[in-house]
Amino acid sequence: MSRAFVFPGQGAQVNGMGKALADAYPASKAVFEEVDEALGQKLSTLIWEGEQDELTLTANAQPALMATSIAALRALEAEGHAVTDAAYVAGHSLGEYSALCAAGSLSLADTARLLRVRGDAMQSAVPVGVGAMAAILGLDFEAASKVAAEAAQGEVCQAANDNDPSQVVISGDKAAVERATVLAKEAGAKRAVMLPVSAPFHCALMQPAADAMDAALAGVEIKAPVVPLVANVRAEAVSDPALIRELLVEQVTGSVRWRESVAWMAGQGVDEIWEIGAGKALSGMIRRIAKEVTCRAVGAPEDIAALKG
Repeated sequence: MSRAFVFPGQGAQVNGMGKALADAYPASKAVFEEVDEALGQKLSTLIWEGEQDELTLTANAQPALMATSIAALRALEAEGHAVTDAAYVAGHSLGEYSALCAAGSLSLADTARLLRVRGDAMQSAVPVGVGAMAAILGLDFEAASKVAAEAAQGEVCQAANDNDPSQVVISGDKAAVERATVLAKEAGAKRAVMLPVSAPFHCALMQPAADAMDAALAGVEIKAPVVPLVANVRAEAVSDPALIRELLVEQVTGSVRWRESVAWMAGQGVDEIWEIGAGKALSGMIRRIAKEVTCRAVGAPEDIAALKG
């Protein structure tokens, strides 16, 4: 059996996530404490006792989701499941940072600080209301990309997330994205839904955020991961620290090639994928991409207990 560990992205956040892990496992509790210290903020209090609206702010959601993923990984390790049991690690957008932290490429404190910078930079790159994102359901990546290009009309509109064979997220200037939703339906999409996001992620409008990440990553040590990373923008495994740094910058404006990443892992013989952290969104996508791959979501003590069965 060949296994991969994958880590969720923004949208999976929910108040209270990771609390049961922190209560059950000292190693998980230590993760939240270290993240709080790295950020100089009681992020754990916000996650467990705060308002959902505040947790959903990009600058909070990104480090919070990473902390929850690493807390789940530490609980797994406490029960004898190591990251080196996996052939590959991968993450959806911000989840790529969780994957790199899990594989020892980035320290936990550095990962938390980088995600705070990334969240702030992505939020401030485009004034609120200028950009937008929409989910196109029922068109493949090629068809959705064609619709986005047609809708652009001199503005930015591009396919941002290739999530699974029937779901592509587009991103760009609000008017262009709105035009794309109309064109998508004309092209045969089942649905085209504007998303409740605060910024247009993974498109050319994010260039100021990419520049900010280039500067932030320049001051951080990146080690070779103990398990190869299947990178979002390459959809194949990478291990070279210099290339990883480059791809993390590219990822801010580039497409998240999730469908291709999962298909690539399946093609390498991966037949079991564990989704580490909050929610089960990636498991749903994986089932639609590679039906032969078994999925397991690991985000609470009962999920870890079930592994003993």
